[in-house]
Parts: sequence; C-alpha cells; structure tokens
Amino acid sequence: MKQPTILSYVKDLPNLLSLSGLACTVLAIYFSITGLYAAAMIGMVWAVGFDWADGLVARKLKGRTPTDAKFGGQLDVLIDIVSYGVTPAILLMSYGKFAPIFLIGAFIMIAAAAIRLSYFSTYGLAGGTKYTGLALDNNSLILVSVFLLNGVVSHDIFIIILYASGVTLAVLNVSEIKTPKLSGNPRNVYLLVAYTLVITAIYGVQLI
Repeated sequence: MKQPTILSYVKDLPNLLSLSGLACTVLAIYFSITGLYAAAMIGMVWAVGFDWADGLVARKLKGRTPTDAKFGGQLDVLIDIVSYGVTPAILLMSYGKFAPIFLIGAFIMIAAAAIRLSYFSTYGLAGGTKYTGLALDNNSLILVSVFLLNGVVSHDIFIIILYASGVTLAVLNVSEIKTPKLSGNPRNVYLLVAYTLVITAIYGVQLI
C-alpha cells in the first residue's frame, strides 16, 4: 500500500483540532512576549479546550486506522510540550522581564514537561485509568486562575507567586501522585467549557 503524504493527515478532523490548539498556543506565546497577558491567558485556556476536543472527536470517529491514531498521538504529544511546557515558561520569563533568574524556573518547567511526556509515551496510563504525575493540561488551567491575582497583589508578591506556582506544577508533573484522566469524563468536559467561557469573559473584559 502506498505510504500517505505528510499533509494528508491535516485533513483528519482530530488533527485539525490539535493544530487549532497549537494556533491558540502560538497566540499565547506572542501575547506573553508582548506583555498583553490577558490575551495570553485566553489563548492558553482555549488551547486546553482544543486539546480535549481532539481526543473526544478521535474516539467517536469511525474508520480511523491504527496509523491515523498513532500519528494523532504523536502530534498531540509534540503540541503538548509547546502548550504546557514552553508557553508557561515564556510567560514566566516575560513577566520577569527576562531576567536571568527566570531562566532557572523556565528550564525546570520545560524539562519537567518533556520528562513527563516521555514517561507517559512509554508507560501510558497507570492501571489504564490514571496518570502518574499531574497531567500537563492542568498547568495551563491552574496558571490562568493564578494570573487573576495580577494587579490584585503587588507586582513583587505576584512574581513570587507565579514563579512558585510554575515550579510547583513542574514538580507535581514528575511526581508519583496518581491523578484521574479528567478529559475522559463527560461531566468534566462541560466543566471545562464553562471554565473556558468564564476565563475568556474575565480576561476579555480586561482587554476592553
């Protein structure tokens, strides 16, 4: 059988959703660097939404081959490292005015994401139902809430909170704690939709 072309996989709906999430991530990175943090938060939370959506759609679509599933899984992992490792790290460095001390936290966050994804790719879900370590999508979901403190507390205090939150999440990502697969529960999908809309509304008002 003839090997499919690289771009033929772009037509696959779950992959299109994954790439839509990547587009949100690129916007989040851009707005983090330019200092428009409210827009960055919206991009980060929508990236999670598309990440969950691609898996839900992939499981419901009929006619997808094992190769389609494998390609989609690889694409998902590569996008995850950008969305949940690189993006929060850039957010931290940008808010810290790219001072050298923030390179340490950024490296810890990206390294933890890379190690966790490599571990998951090797061993999968613990017992077939739970993650080992905090799943990476939680990083963005938590950080967009933490960032609500920006402007509420002083800049000096908030930067400590943001730094500590990023590093703490990284430690939890590579810990041995067992966490449930949230995206597999329909109720959690509705909760994510509600959370995404609320976060979008809050930060959208800040942009007006």
